[in-house]
Amino acid sequence: MRNYLIEGVSGTGKTSVCHELRRRGYHAINGDRELAYQGDPKKGEPVDGLAHESVTDSVTRGHEHHIWDVDKVKSVVADQRNAISFFCGGARNFPRFIDLFDGVFVLDVDLDTLNRRLAARPEDEFGGRPSERELIVRLHATKEDTPKGDVVIDATAPLERVVDEILEKCKLGHRHPAFPPDSAKQKQKPARKCSFLRSK
Repeated sequence: MRNYLIEGVSGTGKTSVCHELRRRGYHAINGDRELAYQGDPKKGEPVDGLAHESVTDSVTRGHEHHIWDVDKVKSVVADQRNAISFFCGGARNFPRFIDLFDGVFVLDVDLDTLNRRLAARPEDEFGGRPSERELIVRLHATKEDTPKGDVVIDATAPLERVVDEILEKCKLGHRHPAFPPDSAKQKQKPARKCSFLRSK
């Protein structure tokens, strides 16, 4: 079994990649919709609402407490029915589960492309309001909430090409440098390559 995380700031195409992977028959999870909730990034405890805060403060706080359910992540990773799983989305508590993945891909676009995509979003979608766009642009510049030492994918390319590149890197047995084989458990085992069996 292989598990991969596909990260990136809002507007880089994580949801679109998730849909395209599913269209091709792969097991892909939209983490921001299926695993996420508002909670403490370190402890995982749910947090209260954002009452009595300014719009800017509520957007920042909402982002900072956007986390994934670690137990659900572990459950999907352990599910042997899926030869390969892709987790698409971002979470502030990724340090708590990132070592479960065989690789991490970060989608990246230039600022003009990002602004153009965000401008096309409706107000009821994250990134559709000015305060949200301001936060996203800052995160795009600082890269503060994305995993370090990852594999960067140029997401300005057509969607099909972006997904092709991700699949090709997995097919070649690309392994994220942050996840070297455990010497105690794998020193007698050669590194496995992805077979990319389609999900049933």
